[in-house]
Order: sequence, then structure tokens, then C-alpha cells
Amino acid sequence: MRLLVGTRKGLFTLNRQSGGWEITKLDFLAAPVTSVLHDKRDDGLYVGLNHGHFGVKTHRLDDGGNEWKEISTPTYPPKPDDYVEPPSMMGPPIEWKLIQVWCLEAGGQDQPGLIWAGTLPGGLFVSRDRGDSWELVRSLWDREERLKWFGGGADSPGIHSICVDPRDSKHVTVGVSCGGVWSTFDAGANWECRATGMWANYMPPELKDDPNIQDPHRVVQCPANPDAMWAQHHNGVFKTVDGAATWTEVTDVPPSNFGFAVAVHPGDPNTAWLVPAIKDEFRLPVDGKVVVTRTRDGGKTFQELRNGLPQDHAYDLVFRHCLDIAPDGETLAFGSTTGGLWITENQGDSWECISTHLPPVYQVRFA
Repeated sequence: MRLLVGTRKGLFTLNRQSGGWEITKLDFLAAPVTSVLHDKRDDGLYVGLNHGHFGVKTHRLDDGGNEWKEISTPTYPPKPDDYVEPPSMMGPPIEWKLIQVWCLEAGGQDQPGLIWAGTLPGGLFVSRDRGDSWELVRSLWDREERLKWFGGGADSPGIHSICVDPRDSKHVTVGVSCGGVWSTFDAGANWECRATGMWANYMPPELKDDPNIQDPHRVVQCPANPDAMWAQHHNGVFKTVDGAATWTEVTDVPPSNFGFAVAVHPGDPNTAWLVPAIKDEFRLPVDGKVVVTRTRDGGKTFQELRNGLPQDHAYDLVFRHCLDIAPDGETLAFGSTTGGLWITENQGDSWECISTHLPPVYQVRFA
């Protein structure tokens, strides 16, 4: 088992050694790594890099090799000359230009070489040749509802979560900040917004229930029961048991219902983990104590997991892609904006601090 840690200053690979977890490799030193994918179908590794002024790049490492290959980068088509895009709810019109590859996900077992990419400013891309070329999914991009999407923490909307149904690879669900949850049942030919039940406290009362303007910070799916999904929303925690047709709010989450990251047990849809924080202008752990919150009964009750985590003047924020669970259902890892990295091998009952001085962590992912 490996752990891939994408940071502001490179990609760190950790391996489980006899003495514990150790950093064994560093790639892309000084480059911001914004997305990481291990494709279990062919053992390929993919990363998205954001070089700022020098643009966005994507790279692939084939079959456990040592030499990364720069591959094609998702590219938006030219905006039609006669196309007039209205201003977004939060600012000027959205440009048809790649800002960041925010997430990468593999297609189904019956789709070798197919990779999905979610981006800022809200475009979904698909590659059918392992990233050598990309195509904008126009069926989602061209929907009128997209014109109502707007940025949350970022200035533009973004697709950050992509869930491929392991029973049917044509069924894909994506999470958008701020644009709700969208699903396709025909491999992207058609889409429907599926965020009913979510509500937004940042909107006027008459708009708070609009599914198309919801801000799910992260959406995850239980592999053993793909109809069960969890979402850490901007103003709460929500879950669905009917494949996102309807969502139910999970209340009384201690010490706070705000956060960015969520993970669900691969074999038990009722077991999930969150990393709470104080919302909006603070975005810090409650009382300066890092806590992971766990439920084992579908959100009826929660445990605050603190053993091995800093409990005094700790201001580690955990971004939406910075909590992950391994296929064994026992091992979890999370990283923070202050370079902290923790791993548990007993579902969070106790945590081991791997480092407190990495660059700010953007993503952790088991491979």
C-alpha cells in the first residue's frame, strides 16, 4: 500500500515499512500538485500541476515506472463569436479557459484508458486514451443551468468530485462548487441536477432550496453500496441512500457541521469520517484542536477522535481532497494546510503523526 500526497511543493510518496510509514519518493519538487490519481486498472499514475503563470500541466507515470511523461492537458474550445455569457452570480462572466485540474478519476472496469477530469472553471473533461487527448463534455457545459453556477472559495465554479458507479460505468455523479450535484446515466449524453434536499444558508430564502446553486464541498460514494453517498456541504452534512435522487441533512455533528473533507467506509455506507472546522471567515479547527469525527450508524451518533492529534493551538485546515480511506477500511490519512500529515490503521481510534512540516497539502490518496 502506498500513500500519494500532493502538496504545494511537490508529490510525496509514502510506503508502509517495518518501522511505520516513511516518505520514499519526491516528484515535481516545487510544483503545486492539485490532483492525483492511481488507476488500478493498469497501475498508471496521473497528476495535475498548476504552474501559475506558466499554466496547467498533466503527467502520467506508466505501470510503476520511474519516468513521468507529460501528456495532454484539458483545453477549452474557443468561445463562439456570437456567444454571450451573462455575468455569474458572484462576478464577471466565466472564461472558457482552464484554471486548474481539480480532480481526476478513472472510468469503469469496462472502459480501459478512460479518465475523467473535473476542472475550474466548472468543465468536465473525458479522455479515452489515458490522457493523451481530452474532450470537454459539452452536454454538461452547454446546459443553461451552468450559467447560474458561481465560485465558492475560488472565484469560479469547479468540479471537485467524480463518482463512477462500479455497477454501471455509464452512471457518473459529479459535485460542483457552487453548482450542486449532477448525474448522468448514459456516459455523459444527458445530465440531471440531483441535489434535492440540500439547502444553502448563503442564499436568499426564496433560493436556498435551489438544487443548482448548492455548494457540496466534497461528495463520496460507498463502493459496496453505490446508492449511498455522503456530502460535506458548505453549511452542513448530507447523505443519500437513493443514488442522489434525494438528500437528507445529518444534524448534530460535533464539534461543527462545517468542513471540507469526508470519507466513507468502502464496505459500510453507515460509517463515515469528517474533519470539522469553524466556517467562513475563520476556517480553523474548533478551539484550536484537530478532530476527526466518525459515525458508525449513518449519522445518528458521532465520536470525536482526538488520540494522537494536536489539541493545543493547532490551526490545521483540511481541504476537500485531503482525507482518504484505503480499501481495507481500516487505514485513513489526512493532511493539512500547515503541512501536517496523520495516518490511522484502526479507523481513527488512534493517529500517528507522519510529518508536521510538509508543504501545504492539497490531496492525499491511497494507491
